[in-house]
Amino acid sequence: MKITAVEPIHLRVPQVLEIPDGTLDVLIIRIHTDEGLVGVGEVTSQSYVCKACFEAPRSAARRHGLNTILIGENPSDPEALWEKMYYETNRYGRRGAAIHAISGADIALWDLKGQIEGKPIYELFGGPHRTSVRAYASVLFGDTPDETAKLAHQFVDLGLTAAKFGWGPFGQDPNTDVAHVAIAREVLGNERDLMVDAGHAWDCATAIERAKLLKPFNIGWLEEPLSQDDRKGYGELCKQAAVPIAAGEGDVTHWDFEDLIDRGVHVVQPDVAFCGGLTVCRRVSDMTEAKGLRAVPHCFSTGINLTASLHWMASVPNGDLVEYCLRDSPLMRKLVKNLPPLVDGRAQVPSGPGLGIELDEDIIAEFRVQ
Repeated sequence: MKITAVEPIHLRVPQVLEIPDGTLDVLIIRIHTDEGLVGVGEVTSQSYVCKACFEAPRSAARRHGLNTILIGENPSDPEALWEKMYYETNRYGRRGAAIHAISGADIALWDLKGQIEGKPIYELFGGPHRTSVRAYASVLFGDTPDETAKLAHQFVDLGLTAAKFGWGPFGQDPNTDVAHVAIAREVLGNERDLMVDAGHAWDCATAIERAKLLKPFNIGWLEEPLSQDDRKGYGELCKQAAVPIAAGEGDVTHWDFEDLIDRGVHVVQPDVAFCGGLTVCRRVSDMTEAKGLRAVPHCFSTGINLTASLHWMASVPNGDLVEYCLRDSPLMRKLVKNLPPLVDGRAQVPSGPGLGIELDEDIIAEFRVQ
């Protein structure tokens, strides 16, 4: 079997707001083969730039576009092709947009491998340890504590057992922060998990103090309180923080995550459509398992990302948690026809070959950037 074409398809809603929301603009990847199988992946990054990473022509050594690297290859060994893509983009890659683009290709290759072998991806990874994964709601804080309370009530009504609030007004004032977290905890009750995303709002000293203020609310983790580049700060914070610290949604390759783990981060959060794909995620969870830590996917874009994350988590022994985006964007809610449903607070893992999903061609046509 040979790869005959790689198709990067840019989807974008009419109005893209300047907010931290990956459901508004996305690059999906289709990899076609000479036997009619098509693998699907996703890139959640700057879609125009990542599309160019695919379409750039062959150039001097280690600076080729991904299409030219992949066309003609046998898709049955995604890990070998990951290494080839990483090496052949070395001069403009290693980090940044090139790795983000590789993520989409890697997901599509694993989808193809599952179709070739007639197995869901979680079986390729040695699973399943579970056929559904506990979902946590993921939203921005409301503009006011009352609005945050309304959101929390919605999650209770949905039967979810965990929720994460982040960004919005959070991080600017300690009293405001406490008011939002307190009302979220009150509505969710003590029987549900509550996580907080600080959106890299503080320096290390401030984060230490804010963690103390949040400790009484028994939060599952405080996410990205520091700049993603403040590695030394994370090393200090993780030694002193009163609550568990999570980070990593902006990191790529297993080398970045190895560094976070060495700094003492308690929960690492690869985004499968950003970090380098499923190949990287598997390496990361192998490292966290060995260290007695947790990997929990960052997942805030479309159903392709969600499904890939579910297959990964289904195969990880302590992987019973996934971020479940509840934004009403059509790219999240409608792009995947058979979007994994929530049943009793758990997201169901598709059991078909590969990812086990079908895309809605009408949605692709409606939102495709020509």
